[in-house]
Amino acid sequence: MSEVRLGDPQNSQSKQAALSDTAASNRAERERWYRAMGWWSGERLCDRYAALAQRFESRLAVADATGRKLSHGKLWREGGRLAATLEKGGVARGDIVILLLPNVADGQVAFVALLRLGAIPASLPTRTDPETLAYVARLTGARALVSPERHGGARLGEMAREAASTCGHGLGVFLIDESGGRWQQAPAGRAAPLTAGCASLAHIMFTSSTTGLPKAVMHSEDTLVALNVGFTERFSLGPDAPIFLASPLGHSIGAIHGTRLALHTGAPLVLQDVWDPERALDMIEEFGCAFTAAATPFLKDLVDALWPRSTPKLAPLRSFLCGGAQVPPSLMEAAEAQFPNTFVTVLWGMTEGGLVTCVRESPREKRMSTAGIGLPGLDLRCLDAEGASLPAGEEGELVMRGPGVFIGYFGQQDLYDSSITDDGFFRTGDLARMDADGYVRITGRLKDLIIRGGVNISPAPIENALADHPGVGAVAVIGHPDERLGERICAVVLPAGNAPSLGDLIAHAHTRRLPKHHCPEVLRIVDAMPMTPAGKIRKADLRAMVSGEGAGPGDGA
Repeated sequence: MSEVRLGDPQNSQSKQAALSDTAASNRAERERWYRAMGWWSGERLCDRYAALAQRFESRLAVADATGRKLSHGKLWREGGRLAATLEKGGVARGDIVILLLPNVADGQVAFVALLRLGAIPASLPTRTDPETLAYVARLTGARALVSPERHGGARLGEMAREAASTCGHGLGVFLIDESGGRWQQAPAGRAAPLTAGCASLAHIMFTSSTTGLPKAVMHSEDTLVALNVGFTERFSLGPDAPIFLASPLGHSIGAIHGTRLALHTGAPLVLQDVWDPERALDMIEEFGCAFTAAATPFLKDLVDALWPRSTPKLAPLRSFLCGGAQVPPSLMEAAEAQFPNTFVTVLWGMTEGGLVTCVRESPREKRMSTAGIGLPGLDLRCLDAEGASLPAGEEGELVMRGPGVFIGYFGQQDLYDSSITDDGFFRTGDLARMDADGYVRITGRLKDLIIRGGVNISPAPIENALADHPGVGAVAVIGHPDERLGERICAVVLPAGNAPSLGDLIAHAHTRRLPKHHCPEVLRIVDAMPMTPAGKIRKADLRAMVSGEGAGPGDGA
């Protein structure tokens, strides 16, 4: 059977107990086991951080690229003041609050405020479009939304007010400014939403689906603590291991391995909002950052960045976890040569949880070519098309079950039920092979999602936006292999009459209000679409055609 349970040599002495297959199929038995093994402690992050903030009162808690720095004591107090303002605006314990915040110190202040208030954060990246924001507000019944008025060229405050006016219930808008924030009451006459109605819910994060509508991933305090504890043990993290974060706070990497992990360990969180690899190298050096998790393009840019100093590049950084898109072995080798002090490993995981990495004891061949082994307690299996477990080395759908796996999709119970097997495994949609030692090789995807720079992009809305262009007879949107981003957005078009150019499609997409970062970057014109007997386009065949051509981004032929 191709599976791994504990999977971590660093914990082999202390965590040898295994849960039988019979007991594991029972959810209550699994949860009791997670508690018995210490992965679920029942500890609230707020309580843990309150103690750490008192203990490390004057030590650095958060710093950002603008130069703003807060000690733990000040972060705790500023979070308390913001919590009081939110409470006056009608936010109560258990209410869902959307966080639409950039990588600045105020993002951590807002998160601490929600912890102190007992509200449920729902993290969104600042690049969210107005339609998605309004949908999320309706789906979650959010009580409030916290955002800056502007972020770069984005008018986030205007977008927040629009969402409040269209979401169908009273959504308070809280806009952070230099004075520490101002509350804007929800429109008069709108009823307040119902509370979350899930006692164990601690955080909502969002991930794309093949329908184009976000999935609202629910985590509990226990599932998130399991992930934080797993990383803390595996990578020797603590209050003296500053965390560098350039991944957006609104994405799961930023929320789990930045915001929450820093509060869990009491470590300084060093935030970079606008990506600049040379500045990132300087910040890591300045603050002595020891840990980061980021998508493939960040690693590629750091490898390519100039480093005029005599010290090794990324010298303080002990661990770099790279995930979200395929990491070519050539990039891993370049990182090994350029960062001699840094352990670089592929990170496989999902917003739904899991998490797989190599460990320092992993053989070099495994580090270069696999995603590693699961965190302690994570059950991994590869299943065939009938749902049977496959032996080691055979390709199948990767499924997972463990203490860090999510607890459901908010407001989307049918979607959750359809993704869980009878014995409690979550179907990831990824194809993989596992060897006898539990090392995972991701080989493809059952899903059609494009992973561009670590961000999941659904092809469905892009296809819908392009389909009514007069020059398009049929269109399929797929991922085009790219060394830096993992994949770029490729439109494969069967033309109707004169074939459109890439520029034509981008201009048309803009008229359909498609976000700029969802517009096609590569165009392929075909004479026929490979079809299934049911009349569906065979995207796997298209991917093989495109990946075999090897042309770069922006090609229009």
